[in-house]
Amino acid sequence: MFGRKTEMVTPHEALPGRTGYPFRVPTTHEVLGTPLQGPWPEGAEVLYVAMGCFWGAERIFWRQEGVVSTAAGYLGGYTPHPTYEEVCTSRTGHTEAVQVVYDPTLTDPELLLKAFWENHDPTTANRQGNDVGTQYRSGIYWTTPGQEAAARATRDAFQDVLTAHGHGAIATELRPFADTTADGAVVPGAGPFYYAEDYHQQYLHKNPGGYCNHGPNGMTCPVGLVRQDQVPAQVDVAPPVDA
Repeated sequence: MFGRKTEMVTPHEALPGRTGYPFRVPTTHEVLGTPLQGPWPEGAEVLYVAMGCFWGAERIFWRQEGVVSTAAGYLGGYTPHPTYEEVCTSRTGHTEAVQVVYDPTLTDPELLLKAFWENHDPTTANRQGNDVGTQYRSGIYWTTPGQEAAARATRDAFQDVLTAHGHGAIATELRPFADTTADGAVVPGAGPFYYAEDYHQQYLHKNPGGYCNHGPNGMTCPVGLVRQDQVPAQVDVAPPVDA
């Protein structure tokens, strides 16, 4: 596997993992003072994004208006309760991800995804800058039909912007967070989300001069793209997995 960090591991090749967290997960957000693992306010919605190293990505979202809580973690892989060291081998299948909990009366998925598209390079598969591996892949993982509509609409609109600037195709992974059933077929979800170690949570708040390779990419993602008739119908969702 050492020469295959940009190739997705198979379930058979993945590390075995464990049945519970081998480290402490904090309960409170260091910046916002809100629960890190819930419960969150009634009506709050959760969106998951991946855009390379989760340190800088998480900071982008805790600064967004309407965001209730954020957390760094691992998503989209096979190894139960992985550690950071295991994820960095590219043998768990996970990407470094950020859980974004927000108040839908104060913001919406399009505005959050505007920050997503404008602050990393979505055209580099399994890479952000010098960070190379499947754990650095770009991704959007929705939990509501509105989020799915926003993910697809902003992806298409930002592709037009990239093309106009001479850039290539978007490589961002778009998936539901939970297993869903549509038209009788099961669409595998990216979950569960496993929280990362204590020292990763709000890392750049604790270490203001720490490593960060995120920032404006010089392009603007249009918003106001999704009409109500473009929002997918609600589909059946499998019961959530207790991580």
